Amino acid sequence: MADTTTTAVCPLRRRMIDDMMLRNLSPATQRSYLHAVTKFSRYFGRSPDRLGLEDVRTFQVYLVLQGISWPALNQTVCALRFFYGVTLNRGEIPGRIAYARMPRKLPAVLSADEVVRFLEAVPSLKARAALTTAYAAGLRVSEVVSLKVGDIDSDRMLLQVRNGKGAKDRTVMLSAQLLDIRIIQIVLGMATYCQRTSG
Repeated sequence: MADTTTTAVCPLRRRMIDDMMLRNLSPATQRSYLHAVTKFSRYFGRSPDRLGLEDVRTFQVYLVLQGISWPALNQTVCALRFFYGVTLNRGEIPGRIAYARMPRKLPAVLSADEVVRFLEAVPSLKARAALTTAYAAGLRVSEVVSLKVGDIDSDRMLLQVRNGKGAKDRTVMLSAQLLDIRIIQIVLGMATYCQRTSG
């Protein structure tokens, strides 16, 4: 999101920024929403508060014809629903802005042997440990590097993930192999190193 403290911001944009901040939306979501509403406004060459439901539909058709991905289209829908429903307080519009139905495809699933071969092909022990932890516990990279020793509950075989996606905490199963081969200690050492060097 642009630095709003040093640049002039129109009142409508300022209101949307304030609305998002009050609802504690993540900075990435705020940037995405602002980008989507700005793109919508620029497409028509008018302020977005002067555009209506039919304009939203026209914009959605344009985006689909441009080949936008389904997740990106739905992110735009979320932004426009927020803009009309919250910032403009036009409650009749958001429910009428349609989400795109994403095609359901089965993910490619690696066999156990393929996973082992993939992990063994990683030359760095620390990178292999991080990938193994991420795979075994279903963690994101940011969650792996944020792990601390206190997050391990070896008695109950649980791992506490703090401040994950959406700034939410969660608990995941800790595999016995992760604990037994001490891979988790390598990852924890790496996380500590990353936190020291970034702070």
